[in-house]
Amino acid sequence: MSETTPRLEQQAASDGAGARVLGQWTAAQFAQPRLLQQLEASLVAAGGAAWDLREADQLDHVGAQLLWDHWGRAWPASLELLPAQRAVLERVAQFTAPPPQPRKTSWREHYLALGARVMHGVNQMKFFIRLTGQLALNLVRLARAPQDGPWRDLSGHLVGIGATALPITALVGFLIGVVLAYLTSQQLRQFGADAYIVNILGIALIRELGPMLAAILIAGRSGSAITAQIGVMRVTEELDAMRVMGISHSYRLVMPRAMALAIAMPLISVWTTLASLAGGMLAADVSLGITPTFFMKALPEAVSLGNLALASSKSVVFGVLIALIACHYGLRVKPNTQSLGEGTTASVVTSITVVILVDALFAVLFKEVGL
Repeated sequence: MSETTPRLEQQAASDGAGARVLGQWTAAQFAQPRLLQQLEASLVAAGGAAWDLREADQLDHVGAQLLWDHWGRAWPASLELLPAQRAVLERVAQFTAPPPQPRKTSWREHYLALGARVMHGVNQMKFFIRLTGQLALNLVRLARAPQDGPWRDLSGHLVGIGATALPITALVGFLIGVVLAYLTSQQLRQFGADAYIVNILGIALIRELGPMLAAILIAGRSGSAITAQIGVMRVTEELDAMRVMGISHSYRLVMPRAMALAIAMPLISVWTTLASLAGGMLAADVSLGITPTFFMKALPEAVSLGNLALASSKSVVFGVLIALIACHYGLRVKPNTQSLGEGTTASVVTSITVVILVDALFAVLFKEVGL
């Protein structure tokens, strides 16, 4: 440590423990790596009411501000310093803003804040309903003039949303099947009901976990990508350019993505379910000795075709909802990067929440199907 390095030395004073300031307390010295953190720790350890600055080589406004903040923006009880140092400290004390005082909010402000949140939610819902209605009108328009449809966009989204998502959904589905089969086998072995693992895995994976797991993965992967793509178009003013050229946002941006997700989600759901069943079959063979041959023969008897139809129907609804929510938040992005990040986060969270709620609604409404 050089002589110019800012530092503190403990000293005994008549009115208690004190500290002596040494070295150059300047901005140039504070630029040294980790020196400021060491000084702050030394200031906390120093404490005391007696301070001696007379032996400091140099004190600028940065060093004076550090000391002034440590003193609680008040003069200590005992302070020895030179006239030039006092002038610097008095200037810092004069122009340092007082700490903000916490302000108590009244019941009226809480009421108005609640009303603002309610109105914001209502506006979001109105925009989403309008987007859904516009999608229905666009589908009618597409049915009347299919030759003018955005088929190239649709095929590109099918590849980006569907084909590229197969590896990750298969991996996660396989692992979920292994974990579920292993945990289930531990309980079934206690009752000698090993063969019923086929029923449990079949119903759980085909009816519920497969479609919901695929929807959650697609919401986090493709839903966020859709919101980011449309949000970047807002930031770069491409959406304004489309409006000037008379190109409908809902027809060229929303409808192809919604159609792509509606087509891809049932296929991804079946793919994820098959991967999950493969993982469960492997774990059942290892833990319970249930051979794959027995598993594949018993599965059609344990799970009726209605469960697969219900899972595919749910997946179509999940896909449309994920696309609409992602496009909704993408079109609501303001032309700045902070709004883009907030919109992407809100899109993923809302999509996953809506998927879980809709899945619970399907479970209640169609509880008699396939069981």
